Amino acid sequence: MAPKTARARRLGIALRHHREAAGLTLEAAADEINSTRSTLSRYENAQTLVNPATVRALLTLYGVGADEVAAAVALAKDARKPGWWVSYSYLLDRRTIDFIALEAEATGIANFEPSVVPGLLQTADYIRGVMRGGPHTLSDNDVEERVHLRLDRQQRLTGEDPPIFDAILDEAALLRPVGDHSATQAQLSHLLKMGELPNITVQMIPLAAGYHRGTRGSLHILEFADPEDPIIASVETVAGQMVLDRPGDLRTCTKIMEHLRTVALSPAASREAIFKLLRGR
Repeated sequence: MAPKTARARRLGIALRHHREAAGLTLEAAADEINSTRSTLSRYENAQTLVNPATVRALLTLYGVGADEVAAAVALAKDARKPGWWVSYSYLLDRRTIDFIALEAEATGIANFEPSVVPGLLQTADYIRGVMRGGPHTLSDNDVEERVHLRLDRQQRLTGEDPPIFDAILDEAALLRPVGDHSATQAQLSHLLKMGELPNITVQMIPLAAGYHRGTRGSLHILEFADPEDPIIASVETVAGQMVLDRPGDLRTCTKIMEHLRTVALSPAASREAIFKLLRGR
């Protein structure tokens, strides 16, 4: 099963929109192309990649114009191209791979972390410390593979046309040593360096802020360039990463992220606070 990328989601939304505009049920449309209701439902929900020929057949059935058909067929071809993350599929569960595929296409990323430095801003040694402190005993090779994966994810931040990245973290994450002293120092320095980039904002919520709505766990919100692509939220639980796309969940997550921005110190004050932590260690 291919990752549910933004391209696949966009195509699924278009297929459902055109089917409904044509006044056809899933059953009726499936009968017309000799398929099944469940298969079409998987196409529309981006659970299964649809081949270009099927896209053409469906949109022709729905009476869609030639230009839109051609654009959708091109999107279907593009959605089938494997992303860089495919080579790491054996390392992670399906939900995490789905999230990485979406993150790779996002133009805006907001991430709050209560206990660790946000993954996209972690140094290699910090990542090693996180991986070795996890619930599973990993071999040195397994740890290094996960380090390479996370570093590959980070490359978009400094590449061409990088996404806007808003990182918010609790002061507790910076007070918690991960790895040895030099690794902790290097991580704080790296945060300051990355916060200087024009596409990256780093904010810290001080312990003095007390209890806030982010203390229960991490939160990601992804935004995409195409207005047809709705935002995506993701939360981290003890059972793994959960991707949320229902309107009610998205409204709640958006409000929480807005709350966290207001509770956090300004970027300038956050930078000063991180520098003091670095100097004091």
